[in-house]
Amino acid sequence: MDFFKIFLNAHKGFAYLELALVAAFLILLLVTMFGYSGKISKALRKVTLFTMIFFHVQFLVGVCLLFVFSLGFKAALDGGTLMKDPYSRFQYVEHPVSMLIAAVLMTIINKKLKTADKLTIRLMSLGFVAIALFVFAFPWARVFG
Repeated sequence: MDFFKIFLNAHKGFAYLELALVAAFLILLLVTMFGYSGKISKALRKVTLFTMIFFHVQFLVGVCLLFVFSLGFKAALDGGTLMKDPYSRFQYVEHPVSMLIAAVLMTIINKKLKTADKLTIRLMSLGFVAIALFVFAFPWARVFG
């Protein structure tokens, strides 16, 4: 098995884990948001930490796939069809950029949750934006297809 397939399988395997972590993060965020006290629980802090870690791992593996192993990216870039073709645009532009922004937002959320006692509107908004970017950029058809 060559390195490209190893990285691709790792990226796909971690995607399932990341999906579960994002779902747990969303559930705990909603429970905290609609909870009586709004206090940030230990579980929310831990799930946020693990979600952030897996976002970063996924991003690093994805960057390796994009720049080191991907011949399609170089061909689309050289041929001038990167933004014209919807598949290439999603694969090489929208997916990496959205996931990078979601990873940065998760890092900010994790940092703020470490020091905060109660959940604020700003943290909830950042969490929902990170989840929305993740859901938008997740390649549903490739992972479950």
